[in-house]
Formats: sequence, structure tokens, C-alpha cells
Amino acid sequence: MLRTLTAFVKNWRAARSASHQLDVLLAMADAGASYTARSEWLIELAHWIRRSGTLQGDSADGSAARSFAEHTRLRYLLNVLDRNPAWRANVAGILRAVLRESDGMSLLCDAGMPVHSGFVGALVERVQTLMIPPAPNRRELGALFTLMFTSNHDAEWIDALPIELLDRLHALFRHDEADDARRTGAFSLDLLAALHNLSCQVSSTGMSQLVRSRLGDADARVATESQPFYRLTRAMLAVEAAHRAVEEGAEPAQLLREVNYLRLVLDQCRIATDDVFANLYRNGVSVDIVFQVERMRMRITRTEHLLDAWMASDDMRAVSRLAAELVKANQESRSVSHLLNSNVSLLARKVVEYNADTGEHYIARDRQDYLKMLRMAAGGGLVTVMTVCIKFAITGAYLPSMLEGLLAGINYAASFLLIHFLHFSLATKQPAMTAPTLARELDGAGTPQGMDEFVASVFALIRTQAAAVLGNVMMVVPVCLGFQLLMRQVFDADIVSPAKAQATLESFSLVGPTPIYAALTGVLLWSSSLFAGWVDNWFMLHRVGDALEHNRRLRLTLGVAGAARLAAFWRSNIAGVAGNISLGLMLGLVPALLSAFAFSFDVRHVTLSAGSIGVALGVLGTDSLRSAALWWAVAGVCSMAVLNVAVSFALAFHMAIRSRDLRRAHVRSLYEGVWRRVRSRPMDLVWPGLGQQRAG
Repeated sequence: MLRTLTAFVKNWRAARSASHQLDVLLAMADAGASYTARSEWLIELAHWIRRSGTLQGDSADGSAARSFAEHTRLRYLLNVLDRNPAWRANVAGILRAVLRESDGMSLLCDAGMPVHSGFVGALVERVQTLMIPPAPNRRELGALFTLMFTSNHDAEWIDALPIELLDRLHALFRHDEADDARRTGAFSLDLLAALHNLSCQVSSTGMSQLVRSRLGDADARVATESQPFYRLTRAMLAVEAAHRAVEEGAEPAQLLREVNYLRLVLDQCRIATDDVFANLYRNGVSVDIVFQVERMRMRITRTEHLLDAWMASDDMRAVSRLAAELVKANQESRSVSHLLNSNVSLLARKVVEYNADTGEHYIARDRQDYLKMLRMAAGGGLVTVMTVCIKFAITGAYLPSMLEGLLAGINYAASFLLIHFLHFSLATKQPAMTAPTLARELDGAGTPQGMDEFVASVFALIRTQAAAVLGNVMMVVPVCLGFQLLMRQVFDADIVSPAKAQATLESFSLVGPTPIYAALTGVLLWSSSLFAGWVDNWFMLHRVGDALEHNRRLRLTLGVAGAARLAAFWRSNIAGVAGNISLGLMLGLVPALLSAFAFSFDVRHVTLSAGSIGVALGVLGTDSLRSAALWWAVAGVCSMAVLNVAVSFALAFHMAIRSRDLRRAHVRSLYEGVWRRVRSRPMDLVWPGLGQQRAG
């Protein structure tokens, strides 16, 4: 009882305060004030409507709160105005005066539309807008909407306004408008002018070279006269001519026909923008081109909304939908994250799709592929032996840290390139490629068959990664050990000194920064895959392969067939070369840069570290087998295997999901499906087909 009484007193005080604030605000309303004063008054009124709390008259069970509180406050405001004719006249006069004296085009055309023509300019514009809000004395409805509606929730409650409130708001706007009769129909004219402006902008962008060159097939471009962007301006001019004819007394049937034709052309323009996006996805993505086409698509959508409102100017529901869309667009135009998501997502998906296509080759789905992966991984481990020895030679020269990092990066890059061209495999490079392949299979995971395929891919991926790590380590450790013993036997020299060997083992210890360094190395592995996908996209976007194939000098030097082979070589290998070089240089230079300017960091790569342990074991001899440092180092290398793979895979998988806009509604069922397979056929994690044989 006491708790109920306390809540009642609290709500009563809040209601009294809100009611008093509204009374003061309405008493200050002055239709004859300056534009700035009227704008500031409207901004304060909008903030009052969004204010939290309850009002007198709200139901005790909170049924009003279950809808929109803003509707309750707006209804209360209208009730107060109905009881006070002087306040009502002032408020109506303020609304009409602000609408009459403001630039409506800034709201109808420009709200939510980037001013700059490039992605970078739009990004700078949004950051600047977040830091410097518009001033209330700007005679622009767009600036006034920005200051009045600052919450992401505003578009929802405006769109959900009941028809009863909309009719009362319309009556408020029309109240005592004898002195403003010249304003009658002006909103309809603003809509028509905005339609003309937007259609011209859409037509101009659609007829630009960046769009025309991506319409239709490369060998059969669409004729200019048949393009919808060419016909859009003419269709809009026909609508305006029909509207003038109706005002002069003609029948509205012609206007309806012209409007329907304009809608048809707008639909065709939207289909054409989809074709442009499809062309970009096939032939390379440019963020600036995506920005231009995305802005054009936004203008097409805005034109359709304005056309709906213009044709139903007396329908308050259509007006409220338009107002909600303008508020939402105005808020999105201030969001940096919305700009990035709408313009970079296609590039991210293109990069991810390259990795998904490449990653399919790194998943062993049967025994033949599994054995092939073991052989490829063994070959990669054999090449890494040379890399480990050269790395010890570089570190033993005691060079300046940056020079040492550069030489180490060149060593790693050369090794990775050799592995690439010999068609060997390095285990830690696979997760960033295979994760997008796995994410792509989530598209069909909602069906039982899709679930089975996804679980089978998870098992294939796990055992493939295990085979790759096992093949690398089982080759690099004994060969490094044997090479060290051979050096001692033939040249009576060690690759590294005993002190350096002991320090190497201690640096790999699980007890220490090794797990952190291994996780950061996984980030570098993932970053190299992103760079490889970006370079592949750049190569396709600028048609570098075609330029090489048809280059006159190359044809004179290599012949037509030779130039074609060179172009085909780079088409197949440009991404692999870029990814391997970037990974090698990052593994060498990033530790030097971070250690110099931020914090101590060293690369912890499972294959390279396992080879270093093999060298250290050969230098220290069999006595090291009884050393705790050796086994802590072995545990550290095991953690590297897990963290290198897990971190790079997790980052790539997360990016793949985000780029495909997939929801995680079925994540729990996917996990359950994987665990069911683990319990029923656990040996499938080790060798393909063992679980089925055992079950049989």
C-alpha cells in the first residue's frame, strides 16, 4: 500500500511539473516574434513532447505507456489549446509562419542526401555536422527538423500517429488562416518543385559515364534513348504540363496517366541501379561509385514518397508517412556508421566472396583431399625450414630494429611466395579464407538439408585445419633439428648459440606474453586476407588484366599469346602475391613499429616457432628434454596453433556474416547440430569417414 501511494505521489509531481512547463511554454508563444524566436519555441515544444514521465489523465494501469508516450503528450497539448483560443491562435500562426518563411526544398530534397559528390567528402561532412549542429536562425526546414527531432525514436511515433490526432493537427494548422490564404496550396507546389529537382538529379547521375558504362553487357551497351534515366526528365515535365492543364480546367485523367508513367520510369530506374550494383559485384567495387549509385537510389525512393504525398495532399496519413521518412533520413544523414554500412558493405562482401571462393580449395571433404592437404602442409613446412634458418641469421646480425624487421619481412614474404607458387600450404593462412566459405553456407542453414551441409562443413574445416597444422609441424621440427645436427657434424658450428637457443625456448613459454602475441599474430593473418581481397577487387575494377593482354608493347615483345598468358597469370595470382607479400612484411615490420612506438610485441607463428624449437633442441642436445623450458615452449606452440587459427577465423567469420547481412536467429540450433554430430560421430574430427564406418 505504501509503495503504491509513493508511486502515485511521484507521478502526480511529475505530471504537475510537465503541465506547468507546457502552460509556461504556450504562454510564451508569439506568432509575431522573429523567425529565430519562433524556431527556438518550436524546438522547445518538440523537446517537451518527447519528455519522459506521465501526465494527469494517464490510465493507472499504464495502457497509454504501452503505446507511444509522445501521442499522449500531443493529445494533452491539443486539449489545452482547445480550452485556450488565444494560445491556439498563436501556435497556429507560428506553424504557418515558419512554414511560409522557411526553405522547404532543404527538407524535401536535401534531408538525408549527402551534399558532397564523393565518399570522403560525405564522411567529413557528417563528422562536421555531428560536431557543429545547425543554428536555429537558418531559414531551412531541414535545419529546423534536425534540431527538433534528435531521437532515433521520433520517426516511429510520427509514423504511428493515429488518424484522430492527424485530423486535429490539420485543424490546428488551418485555424484562423484568413490572413494566410495566399499560402493555400503552397505545400503542394513545394512538393512539385522537389519532384522536379530530384528527377533532374537522378537523370543526371544516371546519364553519367560511371553509370552508363555499367548498364547492360560490356559488349552490348544499352542505347541512350531506351535508358530510363534519359526518359525520366521528360516524364516529369509531362507531369508538370498536365498539372498546369488541370489548374486551367482540364480533366485530371491526363495527369493520372502521366503520373503512372512517371512511376513506371522510376521503377525502371531502380531496376537499372540494381543492374549497376550487379555489374560492380562482378567486375570490381569502387566505394566512390557505390556512393554515387546509392545516393541515386535514395533519390529515387524519395521521389516516389514525394509523389505519393503530392497525389494525396489531403490525406494526412500520407503526410505523416512522408514526415516520418524525412525525419529518419535526416537522422541517418548525421550518422557516420550508416554511411559506412551503406557504402562499404558491397566492397566488404566482394572481398569476402573472393576469400570464400579461395577458401573452398582449403577444405578437405573426403579422404583424398585430406591426404592431399597433409602433403601440401608437409611441403609448406619444408620451405619454412629455410625461413627459420634465415631468420636466425638476420637476428644474429644485431641490426637496427627497423632494418631487422624489414629484412625479416622480406624473408617471410619470399618464403610465403615460394609456398604459394609450389602449391604448398601454410596452416595459419587458411582460416581467414575458409571462414567466408563457411558463412556462405549459412544462407541455407534454415532447412534440415542445409543444416546437415553446414555441420559437415564445420567438421571438414576443423579436421582440415588440424591436418594443415600437423603437416607443417611434423615436417618443420624434425627437418630443422636434422639441419642443425648436420651443420654441427659437417662445419662444427651451430645455427644459433646455446644462450640464444635457451632464450628462444623461454620466450615461447606458455607462461608469459606468448598467448597475447599469438592472438595479435592472428589479427595480422586476417588483415593479409583482407588486403588480398581488396587487391583482387582493384585488379578487376580497373580491368588491369585486359590492359595487359592488349598492351601494344607487351604484344610486340611477348607476342599476342605471350601477352594473353601474362594477363592470365596475374588474373590468377595477383591476390595471392599481394596477400603473401603483405603478410610477410607485416610479420616483419609491425613488431618493430609497435615495439618502437607503442608496446613490446613479437610474432608468434606456430610453424615458424615450431621450427625454432627444432633448431634450439639440436643446439642444446638431449639434456634439454629434461628441461621445463622446453615443455613450456611446446605448450606455448600449442597455444599458438589454437590462437593463430581461432582469432583469424573468428574475425573473418564475423566480417563474412556482417557483409552478408545475416541474422543469428538460428545460431543456437547450429551449435546444437554441431554438438550432436560430435557426440554421435566424434572420429570425423580426426579422419574423414571414420564416424560413418564406426556407426556402420
